[in-house]
Amino acid sequence: MKANKPENILTVNEIFFSIQGESSWMGFPCVFVRLTYCDLRCVWCDTEYAFYEGVDMTIDEIIEQVRSYNCNLVEITGGEPLFQENTLKLIEKLCDENFTVLLETGGHRDISKVDPRAHIIMDIKCPGSKMSHRNRWENIEYLSKKDEVKFVIKDRADYEWAKEIIKKI
Repeated sequence: MKANKPENILTVNEIFFSIQGESSWMGFPCVFVRLTYCDLRCVWCDTEYAFYEGVDMTIDEIIEQVRSYNCNLVEITGGEPLFQENTLKLIEKLCDENFTVLLETGGHRDISKVDPRAHIIMDIKCPGSKMSHRNRWENIEYLSKKDEVKFVIKDRADYEWAKEIIKKI
């Protein structure tokens, strides 16, 4: 599993058009760019197929396919999109081309270098995920008012934990 590809190459699991089903962007038409690889193993992951499967594409090839859907809203997701260094270049180039870019991240990788024009949707892993020990708490300081935080709740204990985290931050 090689995360550091040559400049302008990303391993892509799939690119597809759908209706956004999560976050404050729910209901909007959206192009999803699902990148390959993830270094977390959340117990309820619904995209395990994105851990390893994918094809190498240049950033220009990805953007060309995104353009073909004639939709201005693009979500970069995974796996974990920030696992691949070149994701930052893809986000920057999409923003340069006036796409509205959403980045959905597990929150355990550094978001400080993400283009500030992108909208970050960051997961805070609850204990029920079995990955809460991987939360990168310093990412909180890099979020802006346009960004979002989400918690996937397994049970009442996760709910109470999330409430306490919200109070603290």
